[in-house]
Amino acid sequence: MPVLARASGNLHVRRLPAAGSGGLSKRQPVFNLPGVILALLAAFAVVQVARDSISAETDAWLITTFGFIPARFSHHFAPAGLADAIVQEINSGVPESTVRYFLGEGGWPWWSPVTYTFLHGDWTHLGLNGLWLAAFGSAVARRFGAMRFAALFVLSGIAGAAGFFVVHPFGLEPVVGASAAISGAVAAAMRFAFEPGAPLGPGRNFSIADDGAYYVRALPLARVFRDGRALTFLLVWFGCNILFGAFARPLGVGDASVAWEAHIGGFLFGMFAFSFFDPMPDQRLAAEPEPEPEFDAPTSSQASGPRHVP
Repeated sequence: MPVLARASGNLHVRRLPAAGSGGLSKRQPVFNLPGVILALLAAFAVVQVARDSISAETDAWLITTFGFIPARFSHHFAPAGLADAIVQEINSGVPESTVRYFLGEGGWPWWSPVTYTFLHGDWTHLGLNGLWLAAFGSAVARRFGAMRFAALFVLSGIAGAAGFFVVHPFGLEPVVGASAAISGAVAAAMRFAFEPGAPLGPGRNFSIADDGAYYVRALPLARVFRDGRALTFLLVWFGCNILFGAFARPLGVGDASVAWEAHIGGFLFGMFAFSFFDPMPDQRLAAEPEPEPEFDAPTSSQASGPRHVP
C-alpha cells in the first residue's frame, strides 16, 4: 500500500479451443507467475536491497527525489496556496529547514508519479504489496499480456498519485509504495475474475490450470454494480481502505499513514479504463460458435420467444 514515508508489442489473437477438447487443462504448478509480474517483484526487491545498503542520508535523498511529494507540484500549479500552507506548517512548529528540504530546489519532478511505486517503507510493506500483485495482477497479466499490463500498472500508479494530490495538494511527506498501481490491477481483475469459469469464479478447481479462465467474457461496467460477487468485493475493498486509512495510526499499524486516497485513484482508473486495455473483444468474437440456424415451425409461425445469448 502506498504510505506517507517519513525521510530521516504486437497483439496475437488467441483462439480458445472448443469446450471438452482437453487442450487447456493441466496440473497447476506451485509457482506460475507471468514474466511481467516476476520482473516487477524483482525490481521492488532490488530497490529495497539497495536502500538497505546505503547510508540514512542517501536513503533520505532517494525517498525525497523519487517519492511523490504533492507540494513540489503545487509549487507550479498553485504557488499562492502553497505559500500559505508553508506559513501554516512553520507556525505549527515544523522547522523551516525541514520544509525547504522536502520542497527541494523547486524543479519539476515529472518522474515521481511513476518512480514512487518502486519504493516501499520496509520489507513488510513490500511483501504485502507483492502478495496482492501476485494474487490479482497475475490474472490480469495473463489476459492483457506483458505490455498492456505494464501500461495499466504505470497509469494506475499515476492515477493514484493524482488522487492523492487532489486531496492533499500541499502535502510535504513523500508517498511511496506500489499499491495504487496494484489497485488498478485489482479493479481490472474484478471485471472478469468472478465470472463463471474465471480464476475466482464459482466452481473453479484451483488445482487445475485452465488458460481459458483468463479469457472469459468480462462484465460490462454497468453490470459491475449489479453483479453480487463484484459488488460485494467492491464494497469490501473500499470499506477496508477507508477503515485502515482512517485508523492505521491510532491502531499502531506502522509509523506512517496509509495513503488510501492513492489506492482509490488507482482502483478507479483500473475499473473505468479496463476496456481500453482488454484485448478480449476481438478474441471473444473469434471464439464464439456460429449461431444455429432457425427453422420455421410447421404451423408457419416462427419459434416463440427470443434466443438467449449467454
